[in-house]
Amino acid sequence: MFERDSKKQNNLTEMKRSEGKIGETMKKMTTLLSAVLGVLVAGVAMANEGAVASSGAGFNSYAMGAALIMMFATATGAYSQSKAATAALEGITRNPQSAEKVTQPLVLSLALMESLVLFSFVIAIILATK
Repeated sequence: MFERDSKKQNNLTEMKRSEGKIGETMKKMTTLLSAVLGVLVAGVAMANEGAVASSGAGFNSYAMGAALIMMFATATGAYSQSKAATAALEGITRNPQSAEKVTQPLVLSLALMESLVLFSFVIAIILATK
């Protein structure tokens, strides 16, 4: 009888943990979607009337494309850099002697990830100035 009660209690705690993980995921997704919506709305809300009148276009698709490029580039760059750093630090935590061997490839991979973000920045500048 007591075994059955402890199994029920264990099942309840597992369900609460999984609900907590789902709740955290939903919070992250809500934050991401609100950031995307904010970037999309900000381009339209902060449009310069003089620039619109001089170009003759009501909507500057190049500027919006540049904003989207930068949004996705920075988001994916930051995410991939955090995953790489997490994996490296977990490896160093498991085996502290490997710190010297892990550091150089980590720095190289972080530099390559950042270079992709910088390339997208250059492309965004080129698009925004058209």
